Amino acid sequence: MTHSLKGKTIGFGLTGSHCTYHEVFPIMRELVSSGAIVVPILSYTVQKTDTRFGDAADHLKTIEEITGEKPIMTIPDAEPLGPKRPLDCMVIAPMTGNSTSKFANALTDSPVLMAAKATLRNESPVVVAISTNDALGLNGVNVMRLMATKNIYFVPLGQDHPYKKPNSLVADMTLIPKTIEKAIEGKQLQPVLIERYKE
Repeated sequence: MTHSLKGKTIGFGLTGSHCTYHEVFPIMRELVSSGAIVVPILSYTVQKTDTRFGDAADHLKTIEEITGEKPIMTIPDAEPLGPKRPLDCMVIAPMTGNSTSKFANALTDSPVLMAAKATLRNESPVVVAISTNDALGLNGVNVMRLMATKNIYFVPLGQDHPYKKPNSLVADMTLIPKTIEKAIEGKQLQPVLIERYKE
């Protein structure tokens, strides 16, 4: 467990990669245990979509229980994270291909993307942990655009199943805290490309 994040205010945005939530919730707990203030920000998909991986209402309850914070669920409520309630770092985990595409093209149509935009406005770091089936397909250009953008950092990622899903890349969510630490220092945690698939 890291304690260098003690007292830091971390925005934690979640988008609709529902199958990844079980990997993300323990990381939220770890950040809280390390003394960070974790502010959850939820996309509309997270707020409203029930799937075989759980109901939206249950996810909301879990997130609030972990963080002790009321989730930010509207664009107007996310906007003050720029001027009025600045974050030390904003994390988006999981970051879907859809949100990756929008973020890379400056589209701000969800609370998570507004929070990220507000954080970049302050020249503070945004950490993305992608989970998308088309990162090595049509979304590849968007992933690379974000990688080349100032103040955006990637949680190390790799192919989760190169044979069944050859275009898919997923971040190693356990590396989120270390990535945040480095991002606050203005550095990218390395190596950023890792081996995830094990036969």
